[in-house]
Amino acid sequence: MSVSVYLRNEAGRRGVPLKRSFSSWIDALPPLRKRRVDVNILVVDTKEGRRYNRQFRSKDYATNVLSFPYQPLPVERTTLLGDLVICAPVVAREAAEQGKRVRDHYAHLTIHGVLHLLGHDHQVEAEAERMEALERRVLAGLGIADPY
Repeated sequence: MSVSVYLRNEAGRRGVPLKRSFSSWIDALPPLRKRRVDVNILVVDTKEGRRYNRQFRSKDYATNVLSFPYQPLPVERTTLLGDLVICAPVVAREAAEQGKRVRDHYAHLTIHGVLHLLGHDHQVEAEAERMEALERRVLAGLGIADPY
């Protein structure tokens, strides 16, 4: 597969992985094997993370990752899966609270977000279990411990 990641980092360089890391994590997802895909990733600070969460989910706090699947027109051919918005300070805080490496948490949230772009969800318990099992398998393949 060929993954193209378009990364825009508005949160500062500290602790934010490089574009090639995001690409390798997305490339590890089995549902994307043998597909060319494009994913836009925006890394933001807490203020912007809160603004996006408030605007699109009506939640007045910054969250770790937001997923925005791309909805092509019926006649449109595209490789764009959609956009991820990742809030760097939330990722760093959660990693510290959970005793994880920040890089590993970024990998988990990137995989989690892309699974949402692919239509996975965790609102129903059975779906959540399937999604989490897939996340665990992919992360284990990357040498990353179970995030749950």
